[in-house]
Amino acid sequence: MQENQNIEYKQSWHDDYLKWICGFANASGGVLEIGKMDKTGEVFGISNSRKLMEDLPNKIRSAMGITPDVELHEENGLEYITVSIKPYSFPVSCNGKHYIRSGSTNQLLTGRELDEFILRKQGITWDGVPIPYVKFNDFESDAFKAFRRKAIASARLTTQDLEISDEVLLKNLRLVEGEYIKRAAILLFHQEPENWVVGSYLKIGYFENTVDLLYQDEIHGPLITMADKAEELVYSKYFKGIISYEGLQRIDTFPVPRQAFREAIVNAIIHKDYSTGNPIHIHIYPNRVLIYNDGKLPDTWTVDDLFAQHTSMPHNPLIAGAFFRSGQIEAWGRGIEKITQACRAWGKPEPFYK
Repeated sequence: MQENQNIEYKQSWHDDYLKWICGFANASGGVLEIGKMDKTGEVFGISNSRKLMEDLPNKIRSAMGITPDVELHEENGLEYITVSIKPYSFPVSCNGKHYIRSGSTNQLLTGRELDEFILRKQGITWDGVPIPYVKFNDFESDAFKAFRRKAIASARLTTQDLEISDEVLLKNLRLVEGEYIKRAAILLFHQEPENWVVGSYLKIGYFENTVDLLYQDEIHGPLITMADKAEELVYSKYFKGIISYEGLQRIDTFPVPRQAFREAIVNAIIHKDYSTGNPIHIHIYPNRVLIYNDGKLPDTWTVDDLFAQHTSMPHNPLIAGAFFRSGQIEAWGRGIEKITQACRAWGKPEPFYK
């Protein structure tokens, strides 16, 4: 078996491999097998197995405070050791540093990645962090009105459900914790979210080629209306529609189907890592559209997993929840599928993800 998310082979033991054990503990668990060829897993054998069986549990416990299962095995007269590590619900550090398994690699967590990792281990997402000094009367009502219109139109909520104050609406959307308003509420509904979250806007540019920018726009304000604004601007200013007629009815055919474009923009808004300070980018070329947002796939996922049946795992679940209630997304992880289907229906190439 090849090395993967949950298996790592080492021909011999070095104390530096404690980092790999830490990485497994902070991810989905795994097995470190000592005495096997790197990559292939062929048994190589170790000569100091008895000493390692005594030393390894003590080294691991001393460095990380955890006790994995350490077992001795024999195959064709050659001995090897397996260290089985379960996933832990709390952050595990190795000599004061945090590592996490990603694919077949081990990553050191620092900066914002470490902050977000610790939050998630505590059951808190980045968009769920309470922000001090923000009050309900700091918000204007326009974004709340837009949310209500969308929610009623999509039948996700009724008029009776929404006959409440904006303050109660935020509470019902789980965007309030005690006396504090959460980051997601500011991003979704505040008229100037960039006062608290730098880079929470969208940039659009038309490029003649990979170098020459001809013109550009920026969309600022609450996230709940950002997809509408982006769609309207791009289809009125950036895309050239080919006009045809069916009888007396005029039909404008655009280079990208609206459903696919809108779904892609909404996905970019919901899954963006807003802690980076970078805006969402839409690069429009004569023959293609590139949509870019900071972020990453869920742990253990590859791009292929996007095209397989999967559950919804939003990077910002509170933001996603509000978009769902407003009828702008589904909660079934079908966004990629819907984009692909829309492109096929229009005879357009399927999108490429990287």
